Amino acid sequence: MTSPYSFVRKGEPMGLLDKLKNSMQKAKGRGKEAAGRSAGDPYLEGEGRKDRMAGGAKQVGEQAKDAAKEVRRTFEDR
Repeated sequence: MTSPYSFVRKGEPMGLLDKLKNSMQKAKGRGKEAAGRSAGDPYLEGEGRKDRMAGGAKQVGEQAKDAAKEVRRTFEDR
């Protein structure tokens, strides 16, 4: 089982900050979406959905970068 902190490696603090920013963007989007839904404001709901999707897409990009780094590390060790 992988530790939830396995993406934190020495010399890579920017990756952690990017992941936190993306998570916060998704949370902000969820909040806007819920506020728009409860207020009956489709513009705010759509803006929240856009923020949530953008944060998710950025997280997928970070995961792809992490996977590429792992592959590179695997082949460097050989």
